[in-house]
Amino acid sequence: MDFSVDERGYYGKFGGAYIPEMLYPNVEELRQKYLDIIYEPSFQEELDELLRDYVGRPTPLYYAKRLSEKFNAKIYLKREDLAHTGAHKINNTVGQILLAKRLGKKRIIAETGAGQHGVATATVCALAGLECIVYMGQIDTERQKPNVARMKLLGAKVVPVTSGSQTLKDATNEAIRDWISNPEDTHYIIGSVVGPHPYPDMVARFQAVISAEVRQQLLYKEGTEFPNYVVACVGGGSNAAGAFYHYLNEPAVNLVAVEAAGHGVNSGLSAATSVLGSLGIIHGSKTLLMQTEDGQIVEPHSISAGLDYPGIGPMHAHLYDSGRAKFYAITDEEAMQGVVLCSRMEGIIPAIESAHAIAALHYMQLKSDDVVVLNLSGRGDKDLQTIINYLDEHDGQ
Repeated sequence: MDFSVDERGYYGKFGGAYIPEMLYPNVEELRQKYLDIIYEPSFQEELDELLRDYVGRPTPLYYAKRLSEKFNAKIYLKREDLAHTGAHKINNTVGQILLAKRLGKKRIIAETGAGQHGVATATVCALAGLECIVYMGQIDTERQKPNVARMKLLGAKVVPVTSGSQTLKDATNEAIRDWISNPEDTHYIIGSVVGPHPYPDMVARFQAVISAEVRQQLLYKEGTEFPNYVVACVGGGSNAAGAFYHYLNEPAVNLVAVEAAGHGVNSGLSAATSVLGSLGIIHGSKTLLMQTEDGQIVEPHSISAGLDYPGIGPMHAHLYDSGRAKFYAITDEEAMQGVVLCSRMEGIIPAIESAHAIAALHYMQLKSDDVVVLNLSGRGDKDLQTIINYLDEHDGQ
């Protein structure tokens, strides 16, 4: 089975472009031009230069000695937290801002949950000198205040969204409405592998630099390009898409996707889409999403704003449906314990999103010669107040 996207934008039965007629010209322009543009030699040359000199790639592949001893396996952390702006999101926004310039766009819009994509978008807009508007759920603006401040400092206009659950789903709705109203001069930089085709494929291609580097770095460190496991957290799924991309059709490499179970998968406060979701359409693509029997979206919950989304990208839906990837669901409590574990054993404070992947190591049946690559998608500075509150509630433990 091939796990890559087909020419119609489908991963198996998931994907496609289910959009209102008013959005068709915007999406169709992208679909017709994106591959030709991003594989132009001049585009690739400019992208490579920015990834190297501005983003700071390649990011290290760090052997986590103490975590390896604890879990009795060779554990490597792919340090996307060390990329400029503190997360993997910048890989995609650098690519899309170059694309937007070649399409002649003057205005950029984006949505954000944890704020990492918003900061990455504001950063590349400042770099390119383009207007930037970022939609963000009101609740997320409160729990991610440092990132809101960073976006404003970078010159972006942050628009709090007060509809629905006031989180990522609603921010995405507002960004789509903006794009429909401004079809000529605006490019919508989607931050994850969601949305209508070609977005899931385009974002995955820009994030694929992660697994391309892992293959080279692992060859140097272990004498093989192929780990036994690649582990990554999944909300929409962009960091996982990048970490999995060059291993999708390598069946010897086990792919492990980690979702947010919130207060517990069946608690009613969860974002474990692979368990709770069913086939449906959200934000322009057919995928797995949490919904009622009559198709109303079930509000998700996660302590991590970046995983607080009621669906997963179509690539991940296909990986789950086909059994190519194994999915775990990690609770808020387990994720916070993962933050503490990584901080105190490796001196690295991970984003709460990434800590879900760390916590999943407890559930994997690892052998001493297994090589595990865990994508550390972002740093935990933005989550510091949430972490402080957690430690206060647990007497600093």
